[in-house]
Amino acid sequence: MADGSDTTLTAEKAVPTQGAGSLVAGIKSFAAGHGGAKAVIEYVGKRGARIVLVGEDGEWADQFAAGTDIARKACAEAGVTVENAWERELMDQMRPSNDLWRSMARRTLAR
Repeated sequence: MADGSDTTLTAEKAVPTQGAGSLVAGIKSFAAGHGGAKAVIEYVGKRGARIVLVGEDGEWADQFAAGTDIARKACAEAGVTVENAWERELMDQMRPSNDLWRSMARRTLAR
């Protein structure tokens, strides 16, 4: 583009669909294994976006995408509802594992 141009060229990013480890397949698999799921998408800078999945049974996991737009598209394709923020009801639904509680306690005691 010439200097002073006020137009920009944007390319739509596609959701990865190759292989068994694809983003959409991972989200669908988690939702199917936990009676459905909701997601919260967090921007993590240059790394992209973190998709935190919370299953209906209280289990949770995360996936990473190249950007928030890709994360939203992947969740839509997988049929998972994206929450706008960490609402109290969603936080109450999460059940951290005993291992996670132990690791958090060790970090606190180590300070």
